[in-house]
Amino acid sequence: ILLDMIPGTVLFSKNADEPMTPSSMSKIMTVYKLFERLKDGGLSLTDTFAVSEKAWRKQGSKMFVAVKSRVKVEDLIRGIIVQSGNDASCALAEHTAGSEEGFVDLMMVYVRDLGLDNTNFINVWGGPDEDHYSTARDLALLSQRLIEKFPDHYAIYKEKYFTYNNI
Repeated sequence: ILLDMIPGTVLFSKNADEPMTPSSMSKIMTVYKLFERLKDGGLSLTDTFAVSEKAWRKQGSKMFVAVKSRVKVEDLIRGIIVQSGNDASCALAEHTAGSEEGFVDLMMVYVRDLGLDNTNFINVWGGPDEDHYSTARDLALLSQRLIEKFPDHYAIYKEKYFTYNNI
């Protein structure tokens, strides 16, 4: 699906409502919720969190945070957006909501509030699960809302490189 952002007009669409595995595009919702917490003051870019063993053990794309290390929220967000870090996604979720599962519950409130009727998230990083799905239309709408609601943070998405811990 291709949208013209300003009026929200669909310019092109093919199978936009077909359920699919969103994989790392799930992190759009993870970041949306984190940006919301930054906006309401529940989280600060300078806050630091200790990385749990569960977050550290996440497979797939990583930011390569060390277990028990303290990492700034700003770095974790860049680790999610720029590096697609599964470990960073889990670390922020655990500290923001007490657990990854608790954060997913919060994500699903936003899914319903935003009218993403063909989306269901099971985890914050896009791990495979038959009950973890979305559509191109829902992800496009979510992306549009993220850009509209959090323009001050959107610039992170244009960053091509992020180095953390010399990696």
